[in-house]
Amino acid sequence: DAPVTLKILQNWVPRVSHYFDKEHYTYVGHQIVIQESIEYLGAVVWPGALALSQYLESNQEQFNLKDKKVLEIGAGTGLVSIVACILGAYVTATDLPEVLENLSYNISRNTQSTNMHKPEVRKLVWGEGLSEDFPVSTYHYDFLLATDVVYHHTALDPLLATMVYFCQPGTIILWANKFRFSTDYEFLEKLGHIFNTTILAEFPESNVKLLKA
Repeated sequence: DAPVTLKILQNWVPRVSHYFDKEHYTYVGHQIVIQESIEYLGAVVWPGALALSQYLESNQEQFNLKDKKVLEIGAGTGLVSIVACILGAYVTATDLPEVLENLSYNISRNTQSTNMHKPEVRKLVWGEGLSEDFPVSTYHYDFLLATDVVYHHTALDPLLATMVYFCQPGTIILWANKFRFSTDYEFLEKLGHIFNTTILAEFPESNVKLLKA
């Protein structure tokens, strides 16, 4: 099937905060307040996170996250993990150590409702200590979520190795990314050699593609 062409909806609401670093979004009937940090790339809401959050909200029958185990790699501000949590998933949000404080803050403040599974925030450096920190005998995920993890950086091979490591039989990758560089397409080609990969949706205005693997 051809990918669906979508726009990233203006799904955020007027700010009620006077702080420049807080953004307010609405997904699945919940207002989500995200604190960003200009100090780290991972602490900013990028277009892929908006695209995947919107898609998960709109396609709950196709991708039912209720009571599913979900791992987000490169979770950044935590927006996608928060949306997955609201949708009923058991969420583990991971990122680099320097991002975890802001990530934990956002996830904690937005998931305190008692009807949600309590999410977990953990350090994950792509390609490092995977079998020690996440042994396959103990950890199995139904969904692996990733947004804007591919750009012009040197950790693309460890990123691919991390995706391969966590994908046991039955695991679905949902990856949304703004395609800007040749490295983005090279990564997509490598992914396609390993996984059965499908483009679910494209957001032309922001150059974002959403893929299932």
